[in-house]
Formats: sequence, C-alpha cells, structure tokens
Amino acid sequence: MSSEAHAIDLLPVVTLLGAAVIAVPLFRRLGLGSVLGYLAAGVIIGPFGLKAIAHPESALHIAELGVVMFLFIIGLEMRPSKLWGMRHQIFGLGLLQVSLCALLLTAVGLLTGFPLTQAFVAGAGFVMTSTAIVMQILTERKQMHTPNGQRMVSILLFEDLAIVPLLIAVAFLAPVAASQAGNAGIDWAAIGIALACLGGMVLAGRYLLNPLFRVLANTQAREVMTAAALLVVLGSAWLMQVGGLSMAMGAFLAGVLLSESHFRHQLEADIEPFRGILLGLFFLAVGMSLNIGVVAANWQMVAFYVVAYMVVKALAIYIIARLLKASHAVAIERAVLMAQGGEFAFVLFTTAFSEGIISAEQNALLTAIIILSMVLTPIAIIAMKYLTPKPVISDEGLEGPNGLNANVLIIGFGRVGQIASQLLMARGFKVSILDNDVEMIKTAGEYNFKVYYGDGTRLDILHAAGAHEAQAVLVCVDKPDDALKIVELMKSEFPLIPVLARAFDRHHMARLIQAGVDYQIRETFESALILGQKALEVLGVEPDDIEEITENTRERDQSRLELELAAGPEAGKAYFNGKAPRFYLRREAEAQTTNPD
Repeated sequence: MSSEAHAIDLLPVVTLLGAAVIAVPLFRRLGLGSVLGYLAAGVIIGPFGLKAIAHPESALHIAELGVVMFLFIIGLEMRPSKLWGMRHQIFGLGLLQVSLCALLLTAVGLLTGFPLTQAFVAGAGFVMTSTAIVMQILTERKQMHTPNGQRMVSILLFEDLAIVPLLIAVAFLAPVAASQAGNAGIDWAAIGIALACLGGMVLAGRYLLNPLFRVLANTQAREVMTAAALLVVLGSAWLMQVGGLSMAMGAFLAGVLLSESHFRHQLEADIEPFRGILLGLFFLAVGMSLNIGVVAANWQMVAFYVVAYMVVKALAIYIIARLLKASHAVAIERAVLMAQGGEFAFVLFTTAFSEGIISAEQNALLTAIIILSMVLTPIAIIAMKYLTPKPVISDEGLEGPNGLNANVLIIGFGRVGQIASQLLMARGFKVSILDNDVEMIKTAGEYNFKVYYGDGTRLDILHAAGAHEAQAVLVCVDKPDDALKIVELMKSEFPLIPVLARAFDRHHMARLIQAGVDYQIRETFESALILGQKALEVLGVEPDDIEEITENTRERDQSRLELELAAGPEAGKAYFNGKAPRFYLRREAEAQTTNPD
C-alpha cells in the first residue's frame, strides 16, 4: 500500500513521449514537418481528444523553457558585432512590420464591431509571431543564416522587445486604470527594477560568467558544466522575469554575452538536448490547449478571424518586405512563415483578462484563434512549396561519419577538396572526407570516392568523423562563415590538431588567422599569380623581371593583409553590413598609397 501511495505517475510522461515518437516521424515522412506533428499529437492526446492529459496548462508553463533555451542558443550565434550590424533591421524593419500589422489587425476588430480596447488587444496579440515555430522551421530548412532568415530573426527579436510596452499599454487600457486615471502615473519603481535586472545581467555576463566556467572546467566534471549551463539559462530568464521583462529575451541576452566566450561551443552542446525536448513539449502543450468545444460552438467566428488575421498580417508583411526592396519570392516566403500568432499572445490575453478588458470566453476564443493559426502555418508552407516547386534531393542511403579513424580529415569535397585529397591518397595517407552536399556525395560515389554525409560545423559530427585523432584537418568548404566556424570549433576543442583551410578572400583569410588556423590559402590568389606571370611571358617580359614583379605583388598583398588584420572590428562591421566590397576598395587604395609601384 505504501509503495502505491508514493509511486510516481509516469503515464502522462509516457503518453507525451509516445505521442511525439509516433507523430513526428509520421508527419515528417508525409512531408508535413515536425511542428505540425507535435501540434496534431497534442490535440489527439489532450483534454479535448483522448483525454490522456487532463491539465495541459502545467505542461505549457514547463515547456515554455524550450523557447527560452532556443533563444539562448540563438544568442550564442549572435556575437555583439553581428548584432550591432543587424541594428537597422531590428529597430527599422522590426518596428515597421509591428506597427503596420498592429494598425491593420486592430482595424479588422473595429470593422467587425468590437470596441477599440478589445480590438487592439486581439490585434496586438496576433502581431506577435511564434518565435518557436519560425525558428524551428528556419533551422530545419538551414535558412537561419541566410539574409532572409536573419531579417526574420531581427523581426522576432523586436517583437520580443515589444511585448513589454504592449503589456504596459494593456494595463493603461484596463477599466480599473481608467477609473483611477487621476492618480495613475509612471511606475518608476518597476522601471528601476527592470533596469537594475538588465544591468545586473550585463555585468554578470561581462565579468562573472567566464571566470566561473573557467573554474568549473578545471574540475573536469562534465555534469557540473551542464548544470552551470542550465543555471545560466534559467537564471537569466528568471532575472528578466523579476524585472517584468521577457524570459526569452533574458536568455537571448545571456547567449549574446557568452558568444565571445571560449566555452560557447560547450554551452551549446550541453543545452541542445534540453532545448530539443522542451521545444517539442511546447508544441505538444499548445496542441493540447486547443479548446475544441469553444471552436465547435463558435466555429464560424473562429474560422473568420483565423483567416482574416492571417491574410491581413501576411499582406502587411509582404508590403513591408517589398517596400524595402525584397524580391517577390522572398516577400511571399516571409509573409507565409510569419503570418501566424505567437506564444507571447497567451501572456498578453491572460493579462487583458485579469485586467477586465476581455471576458473568459473571449480569452478562450482568442487563444483558439492563435493556436489554429500556428497549426495552419506548416500547412501554408507546404502549399507555398507546391505553388513554387523546387527540386528536392533525397539523402536516403547516405552514410554518416561514425567512428572514423584516418590520418587526415577533409571537410568539404568541392573543387579544392577533390584536388587536395588526390595528393594525400597518392602518398598513401588514409583520408576521411566529410560533406553535406547530397548531390555531390552521390556523384562522388559514382567515381568510387567514399564521402560521408555530415555537417562539419557541429561538434558531435567532428567527434564522429575522428577529428580528435587526425594528424591534420583540411577545411575546404565553400562557405566562408562555415569555414570560420569549423576552424573556431577545432581550435577551441582540439587545439593541438593542425588545421589547414581554404580562404575565400583576403578578409576571410584575416578572420581565419585571427581564429588560430595553422595554414590558409586563398582559392584564387596563386592561380591568378601564375596566370599573370604567363601573360607577362607571352608579352615578352624577361624571366628575371617577371620574378621581381611577382615578388613585389606578394609583398604588397602581405602589407594589405597586415592592414586587414589591424582593422579587425571595422572589417567585421563592414562584412556584416554587406559593405565589404567598398571596404576592400578603400583598403586597396590605402595600400597603393603606402606601397606605390
């Protein structure tokens, strides 16, 4: 009897895990995406389906930590220089989109007969895009670091910031606040607490976290490092919550503050499993929260507002994108991905209900509208894909790098990797080759080249590929950012392994040197010198003169590289602002002045 009394009820946990394990692979197999799989599974096992989970609210509160951890990992990728380079997108593009969407969505409520305050609350809630859904989709499609992906991330960051003034606006719109308007004033104490929490986090991130992780790393206790990583994420989220700010924004800020740390890759590896599980639980909880009874009783109203809000919001996003010179295809993609309401709307609606602006039934209806819009987003993306079909290459049958052991690991098997590998294999060295281009891997297999499928920017893939045991690692990928990340990861985790890299241009070469690469070479420099030498020979220039001119060219290039290395922060700023060509031209002019022919 006593054992039964103290037994833990594992059925809800088993149900949640079982639903995810069955639904997500099935939906991905059908091409519907993992997000829709989680949402559908939540609806089926929730209180309005099989009733396996009676109280989804408690699961939703816990699952919100998945969004928090997701924002922390995104913050780790956003170095301050990169974030500063995105400031115009965050406060320019983000402000324009939020303002226009709020105006048009509020107008929808007014035109359908709702009072101004209720129309504003409903519209403002729908303005907040689902960070979890958009980030998950961008990650699955590997579009997080594309220009359009970065713009969507910027908008999401601004929306997270906008939740604070929106909550303040709801408090001022409340009937209670209106009745006490004569005594109402600015809550300076709350503002002071928020600023103090923000300042405390910045100071802790700048002066406390790195020494803390250095001490913990010396203990060689992996579980302590994992606990510390969770402490940083949850502690920063709690601190922002105390200050009345967004938990997700606190986690994002903590990630940004640690983005320059030597421990950022370790932190990312420690947090990633928790992030994935909790984010999946979040989508399950959202599906379970859908009140089928309310939707059934008011299906015409719910259907109208879901369609109206999504269409109007998508139209506003498309207009803003086109006004800012985005192409039609990019504007359509952004509009479809961001047309849904988001998880922060639940917070806004709950606050509005507690302040008496909306009723309990209106709260349930608005929540159902938001959830249905989230459910419809993956379907809308699938519809967009079929309307604008793109060739899809299957990775079926590809072999991943599991326990490889070779003298040399080559990451990237394009033009450079193919040529470099021939020299090594001709001398008898054992070579392992890694790439994530499915079509190239299949083509290489037709010519008896064994290439393993994997993303070299991931630490677990590098471990599986035997990077820690290799005598040398050649980074031959054709994406400059990926090459830099691989070099940083190698030098952070395996500092004694020689790393040789292909550089895209002089700026990229300088960044690789700053990251600690052992050897780097620009992919076109040597071939261009040889071509120029041959041209001089054809034109009848003497061999001694050709050698002297070549040497002078090398010296000038070296001086320009030294200027590039000295410019550091300016170069990074130009790179992230997309102004690198002008930066290079200015540096070329300075070098010509310093080293005239």
